[in-house]
Amino acid sequence: MTTETAPTGTGSAAQPAQTHELTLMGALRANMRDYGLLLALILIMLFFQYFTNGVLFKPVNLTNIILQNSYIIVMALGMLLVIVAGHIDLSVGSVSGFIGALAAMLMVGWNFPPELAFLAHPLVAGAICLLAGAAIGAAQGYIIAYHRVPAFIVTLAGMLIFKGLSLAILSGKSVGPFPPEFQMLSAGFIPDIVGPITMPWLAENGQNVVLHSTTMVIAILAIVGMVFFSIRGRGRRLARGYDVEPFSLFVIKNVVIAALVLFFAYMLASYRGLPNVLVVMGVLIAFFVFMTKRLTFGRRIYALGGNLKAAALSGIKTERTTFYIFAIMGALAALAGMIYAARLNSATPKAGQGLELDVIAAVFIGGASALGGVGQVAGAVIGAFIMGVMNNGMSIMGVNIDWQQMIKGVVLLAAVFFDLYNKNRSA
Repeated sequence: MTTETAPTGTGSAAQPAQTHELTLMGALRANMRDYGLLLALILIMLFFQYFTNGVLFKPVNLTNIILQNSYIIVMALGMLLVIVAGHIDLSVGSVSGFIGALAAMLMVGWNFPPELAFLAHPLVAGAICLLAGAAIGAAQGYIIAYHRVPAFIVTLAGMLIFKGLSLAILSGKSVGPFPPEFQMLSAGFIPDIVGPITMPWLAENGQNVVLHSTTMVIAILAIVGMVFFSIRGRGRRLARGYDVEPFSLFVIKNVVIAALVLFFAYMLASYRGLPNVLVVMGVLIAFFVFMTKRLTFGRRIYALGGNLKAAALSGIKTERTTFYIFAIMGALAALAGMIYAARLNSATPKAGQGLELDVIAAVFIGGASALGGVGQVAGAVIGAFIMGVMNNGMSIMGVNIDWQQMIKGVVLLAAVFFDLYNKNRSA
């Protein structure tokens, strides 16, 4: 969420390119989509906080929002790569449901002989499921990349195939419960290594507030890291001759984000601390940000979506890159399927149905272009949280499911129109 435009001067080896800060309005226009997303999330949360009589911001409900949307965010990271590359994947919901069913059968459903009993161990079964998901994605990616079959057709077929396979291996019934070690993936919380902090001056209803101090320490370290990398990134852009946002806006942006992180960390720390799945999400988000912004592979993905022919002429192995993108998507769908199954503590034949629509909607709401070449990890994550907060808030308010679906459709359509409006203005 930073402004970076071409250097204003040609510069030379002896004379560095001149730089200047954009005006406040110029920076806001250049980053309207990014700032608008964050503002929309804040306004939506405040709206539901008011109309749910304060239920939304309760620590237990914030924890539930994270647990309920963790698998959507995990799949949105992979879907972002797919959409940025100019493709679509309609199979992710069915693949996640199939992998959840496979995990259940490995750990609970199938009776292995003693010499193969290790396959039922949660770690071994989890590794098998991740490999299976990556293999499924790779198979679809191979057909799309090397045989030029449209992704829409291949993944639509995959959706039907793996929906049927889920029914087949589960024999149409639910299988569970999972071992406690596997349930910790979605239901567990990090231990408090530092020790709890009692805050009597924040007593509520006669009870002292006890904070999960390890959660607060992690949040503070995350804020320090975020500020450090933001300052370093701004310095590098200035050194290279790029226009940057005004320093005042830079400070306000970082202060707002830091305050939000600290607030949510405090709310989680006053309940049970950081969920294990949030730590997994955090690691994945950091890796995908690094990959899309720093690694050559990430830049190649944007090149594919921007102009496939130009990318191929520039020497990019477009088929190989597409193959890898779908393999990554398959592995993330597998991880999401295990998270979903662990949260339900069982695998059901209907698991994963319709999840692909929420995942795709989250990515588009987050600013990705349907034409490819445009999209950010932060936008996809914020888009997923917007969908999650809306689902949670409307459920608390008692809004019927039919109205919920219509409202989400309107929000998705509005996000696409807003994106087209911004492009037409900048054209």
